[in-house]
Amino acid sequence: MNCVREIRREIMPGVYMTCLQTDKFKTGLLSVNLLTRLSRETAAKNALIPSVLRRGTVSSPDLNAMAARLDSLYGARLEPAVRKKGEIQCVGFWADFVDEAWLPQGEGLLEKVAALVGEVLLQPNTRGGLLLPGYVDGEKEKLLEDIRARVNDKISYSRYRLTELMCPAEDYAVDVLGTEEEAEAVGYVALTRHYRALLASSPVEVFYCGTADPDRAERAVRDALATLPRGELDMDLGTDIRMNTVEEAPRVFTDVLDVTQGKLAVGYRLGAAMEDPDMAALRVMNAVFGGGVSSKLFMNVREKLSLCYFADSAVDLMKGVMMVLSGIEVKDYDQALAEIGRQLQAVKDGLITDEELHAAKVGLMNDLLSAADSAGALESFWLGQNLLGLEYGPEELAALVEDVTRDDVVKAAAGIECDAVYFLRGSEEDEDAED
Repeated sequence: MNCVREIRREIMPGVYMTCLQTDKFKTGLLSVNLLTRLSRETAAKNALIPSVLRRGTVSSPDLNAMAARLDSLYGARLEPAVRKKGEIQCVGFWADFVDEAWLPQGEGLLEKVAALVGEVLLQPNTRGGLLLPGYVDGEKEKLLEDIRARVNDKISYSRYRLTELMCPAEDYAVDVLGTEEEAEAVGYVALTRHYRALLASSPVEVFYCGTADPDRAERAVRDALATLPRGELDMDLGTDIRMNTVEEAPRVFTDVLDVTQGKLAVGYRLGAAMEDPDMAALRVMNAVFGGGVSSKLFMNVREKLSLCYFADSAVDLMKGVMMVLSGIEVKDYDQALAEIGRQLQAVKDGLITDEELHAAKVGLMNDLLSAADSAGALESFWLGQNLLGLEYGPEELAALVEDVTRDDVVKAAAGIECDAVYFLRGSEEDEDAED
C-alpha cells in the first residue's frame, strides 16, 4: 500500500482532515491544529494553552493519571504542538501510537487515541469553569524559561533577531512563543477566556497517517470533536507578502553579546517571484544559492575563500523571504557580506554550471522523497501544503523539481532584494583579548 493522500475534506464546520492511508509505518499519527493569526498580543497565550491542557482532563486530572492513560493505550504519546507557518500560529497536539496492524483485531486503538486528544482539547481539568491556577503558573514558568533561553542558541537567536528587526511592522516578526512581557502578564482567568475564544473562532487542520480506512479515521475524529464550539470562524487567515524592501538601502543592525564567533544573518525579499510563485523553481534557486553542500555559499564562501565556518540559506515560501545565516570571524564581516551578495548576483546572472544545477535538484529531490519515510515529516509537509492551498505531495513536488531549468532559477531569483543585515558580535574588549 503506497502513501495516498485522500482529498482534504471538511468533516465539521471549519474542521479539515487530511488522511494518508499507508502500511509503511508501525505507528500511527494523529494531529489536531487550531489555526489563528500570529500577533504580539496573543502569541504567548496561544503557546501556553496546549501545555496547560496537557496537564490533565476531567477524567485524567493530572500528569500521573495522563501517563497511566497513555500506558493503557500501548504506550501512546500525546504532546503539545505550537508552530509558526508564515503569519499563522498553529496550536494543538500530536499523538503517535502503535498502528492497529500490529495489534489484535478489535482493539479500536485509533478511536481511543482520538477520544483522548479530543478530551485534552475540549475537557480540561478546571475549577469553577476556569483553568487551574497551579497548572497555568507552572506552565507559564516553563514558557518563560524557553523564551529566555532563546539567546543560548546563537544561530537560532540570530534568525529570531533578524526576523524581528527586518519585519518590525509585520506579524511575521512575532516569535511563535511570544514575548517575555506578554507571557509574564498571563493569568488563569484571562487564559481561560482566551482559550474559549480560540476554540470557537479557529479553523482546524487534522492529519491522520496509518493503516485505518480514511472514513473510519474521520468518524473517530468527528466523535472526538463533537463538542467543539463553533462561533464566527476566522477563515481569512493568511500571510501578508511584502514584495519590496522596507527602505531603499539594506538596513544594518548589530548586537553585542559574549560570543567568540560572529553570526552574520542577511534577510531578503523574494519580490516579483511571489506574484505567481513557482514553488519548485524557488526551492531549486535556494538550493543553488545556499541551501546545501553543493551550493554557491558552501562551495565558494566557506570552502574556497574560508570566510565562514558555515553558511546556508533558507526560504519561507509562505512569507516570501529568504535568509542567509553564517558564522564568521568579526574581521571578515565586510568581505563575507560582499561575497554573499556576489554569489546571489551570480545566480541572478545565470552563472550556474550544469553540475551545480544537477546537484541542487538531486539534493532537493532526496530531501522531499525522504519525507515519506517519516509520519511526522509528512504531517509537517501537508500542514504547509494545506495552508498554501497546494494539493501535490512530496513525490509530485520532487517531479516538479526535476523539471526546473536554469532559466526557471534565474527568473525566480530576478527580483530578490536585500532588506536587512544583522550581525551578532562580541565586545571589542573580547576581540582585543583574543588578538
